Amino acid sequence: MGTRKVLWSLAGKLFSVGVVGLCVSDCVASVAPVRGSSMFPTFNPQKTTFMGISTDDYVLMEKLCLNHYQFSHGDIVVFRSPSNHKECHIKRITALPGDWIGIRKSFNPPIVPEGRCWVEGDNSSSSMDSRTFGTIPLGLIEGRVTHIVWPPQRMGAVQRTERSTAGHT
Repeated sequence: MGTRKVLWSLAGKLFSVGVVGLCVSDCVASVAPVRGSSMFPTFNPQKTTFMGISTDDYVLMEKLCLNHYQFSHGDIVVFRSPSNHKECHIKRITALPGDWIGIRKSFNPPIVPEGRCWVEGDNSSSSMDSRTFGTIPLGLIEGRVTHIVWPPQRMGAVQRTERSTAGHT
């Protein structure tokens, strides 16, 4: 009888930890892998190895910014692809609502509409971003990247840098 109470107590505690962890992951922060080279050199500057295993960068994605869509130029965000909602992308915000987009060879630059933003990868030669699929709805953003959490030798805060692809109206 005593063993049964201990097991039920342990199961209850594990369940509680799981529910709290799920809530934190859904509402506050979670970890996301960075695949590919579209954000080079910010992420995956080289295929690093940890104990002989090749690894991608893993980043901490905070989600509190989603409460009022509080984003700034230069923020790196994780968002669902506009063309395939099963895919996630990580890119840098270069234009927000009301900004004009500095597209080369354009005499009449478009303006980012309300509720949308323009994102680009740091490595423009290998990035599928807003130059491919246009502005993205802010509702597709899942969070803002704040830190690299893996591999251990790269742990630290991610610097927000602005790029000069947009202008203000």
